[in-house]
Order: sequence, then structure tokens, then C-alpha cells
Amino acid sequence: MHKLFQALNRSKVFKGLNEQEFSWVLYDVGNSAFTMLSCSLIPIWFKSLAIGTNPGQISKDTATAVWALAISIVTVIVALLGPFCGALADHKDTRKVFFTTAVALGCTMCVISGFAFSWVAFIILFILTKVFYQASLTFYDSMLVDVTTEDRSDLVSSYGYAWGYIGSCIPFIVALIAYVLGPDMLGVISESLSKIIGFGVTAIWWFVVTLPLIKNYKQVNYVEGKADVKGAFTKIFKTFGHIATTNKKVLFFLLAFFLYIDGVGTIIDNCINIGTDLGLNTVGQVIFLLATQVVAFGGSLVFAKLSTKYDTIPLLKSCIIGYTVVCIYALFINTIWDFGIMAFIVGCFQGSIQSLSRSYYSKIIPSENSGEYFGIYDIFAKGASFLGSAVIAAVKFAGGTINIAVALLAVFFVLGYVFISIANKVEAVK
Repeated sequence: MHKLFQALNRSKVFKGLNEQEFSWVLYDVGNSAFTMLSCSLIPIWFKSLAIGTNPGQISKDTATAVWALAISIVTVIVALLGPFCGALADHKDTRKVFFTTAVALGCTMCVISGFAFSWVAFIILFILTKVFYQASLTFYDSMLVDVTTEDRSDLVSSYGYAWGYIGSCIPFIVALIAYVLGPDMLGVISESLSKIIGFGVTAIWWFVVTLPLIKNYKQVNYVEGKADVKGAFTKIFKTFGHIATTNKKVLFFLLAFFLYIDGVGTIIDNCINIGTDLGLNTVGQVIFLLATQVVAFGGSLVFAKLSTKYDTIPLLKSCIIGYTVVCIYALFINTIWDFGIMAFIVGCFQGSIQSLSRSYYSKIIPSENSGEYFGIYDIFAKGASFLGSAVIAAVKFAGGTINIAVALLAVFFVLGYVFISIANKVEAVK
């Protein structure tokens, strides 16, 4: 691991990162593989199992609504468990244990998902995988305060998202080749086998690339005393009260984050649904999404560079404006090329709005309570995704178009811009 880090640092790929920061960035490279699969091929596999006229199968609109509902269920579960698990993980030498457990269970569920041959089993396994995946991110985000300094957090966080986008392409290309070329050109790979390969290679990549962080991570900031369930619940309620009454900077930022990240998460989770509902070429959609990873890589690196010269809030505001444009543009999407333009704009801001939010939040919270605070952060993140997916489902159940559903998300971005402006004027209380 140390020799690999030295080689990459000499090649200027990760120049400027120390070994702790490098290991932390690698987990973004690992988990992003599942993110890419879950917003591209997994919805396609689900709909191929669910849509039809055979007993037990459902219509296209119902399948879209079920998918959005599944995302909502995941977000509620993780939002409820996040602060509690985070509070327990704030105690000495516990964060790595929680993180490793979540990763191991997530990778295991991911492998098993490849063998699900009914849409009901498939969606249940997807929910379980997504829950453990999201839980791992709660612990991972809270590690940022341990692996780097406050003045470098924007840079390191942006590097994570940037290299995550490129790294996710490696296992995804394998899965895509098995899905696109396997049944038609190679002949020996059926659609069912391509699904097994896709989930399998993603899980292996996710786990293997995580190993350096598991090995090298050291918990520097922690709460004194022994972790216990009752104490964790008590502390969470006290922290909520402190945020609501005293630390208004955190409060207003979380309100802003809740609003604008709603649109981000909903667009990521439903991007394939947008294209399929419009009857666009499936392979074309996936190729554009793959290209978006490259655009997002470049966009994240640009914002990483800008973060060394400008404050975080103006950079976040520019990302919010970019996403507002995406929502309005969704009203005019009719062709695969329209879809590609939307994907390009999303790619310019997708990683940056998430990485800058993560690093900014880490600066305004107590470092020793980062697990608990990032659990609360996830309540607002997952609650927002729940609301956005619920909007998609409600519009579809009411007979509206996916274009209108996405356009409605602009309201959340506009309100998010207002609240983050308020947060920027308030002093932080650590």
C-alpha cells in the first residue's frame, strides 16, 4: 500500500495528498462503483423483471413508482439509524468497526442481488444493499476530520468525488460489456449471467479498494467514556436541542442542504427513469451516463482548485444555480441528445455540490462528535431524497410526465440558495 501511494504520488496523480488522505479518497473510488451501477443498470434490470403481463408482473408506470418508493424506504431507514450509530461510533476505536461492518454487509448483499430472479426479491435485496452502503458513507464522511486538516478539507473532499467518478468507470465498463455485448455478440453470456457479473465485479471492486482505509485509518477525534445505547439516544436529543437553539449556523446550513440536495439525490436516483419514461434508447442513456462520470471528474477537480482560492459558500451557490438550470431544462427533453446535454450539465456540478457540502459541514461542527453530527447530516440528506422521490412518484401516479416532475425540483434549489445565504451570515458555535 505504501509503495503504491509513493508511486502514484510521484506520477502526480495524487500529488499533494498524504497517505491517510490518499486511503480516504480511495473509498470514494470504491463505493462509487455501486453508485454508478445503482443509477444505470440496476433500474434497467429491475424493470426487465417487473414489467410485463405475466402473473406477478406490473405496468411501466407502476414499476417507476415502486422504484421511487424503494429509494424512499432506504432513505427513511438510514435517516433514523444514522445519528444513533454515529453517536456510538464517536467513542474511541469504534468508528472503524462500524464502517468495516457496513462495507462488508453491503458488498455481500450486492453479490447476492445478482442471483435474484423475481422483481420482489430484487427490490428487497437492493434496499438492503443500499441501506448498508448509505450507512458506510455516514461513518466515512465523519472520518474526514481525522484524516486531514480543516484548511485542506475542501481539497481532499473534492478529490474523493473526482477520483470516485473515474474509478467507478472501471468495474462499470466490465458490467456494461457483459450487459450489452454478452447476449448478442459473445453468445455465451445470457442476460441473467450478465446481471451476476455486474453485481459481482462491483462488489469485489468496492471491497478491495476499501482495504487501504480499513488498514490505515486512525480515529483521532473521539468522545471520552464508554459507548452505550441509552447514552447515545440521550446525547442525540441534546445535540438536536443545541443545534436548534444555539448553533444557528449549523441549523440554517442543514435546512439549505436538505432543500438543494433533494434535487441532487432525486436526479441521480431517477436519471434512467427519466430516459426510459421518454422512450429513449437504453444503451445510449448508459453511454451518456458513463461520459458524465468523466465530466464530473473534471468538474470536481476544477472546484477542488477553486476551493484553494475562494470561500466554500460562493462555490456552493454556483453549483445550486447550475442544478436549477438542469431542472428547467428538463421540460424540453425529448431526444437522446437532449438527455445527453442534461447529463453534461449535471456532471459539471454533481461531485462539487456534494464534496463542498461535506467539507463545509465538517468545518462548522465539533470534531470529536463528527460521527453523530454526520448522522444528523444524513437525516437531512436522506430526508430530502425521500421527499424528492415522493414528488416523482406522486406526479407519475397522477398521470403527469417525468419532465414536469423533474422541473418541480427547481423549487428546492431556489429555497436552498436562500437558506445557505442566511447560514453564511451566522457565526459557528463549536
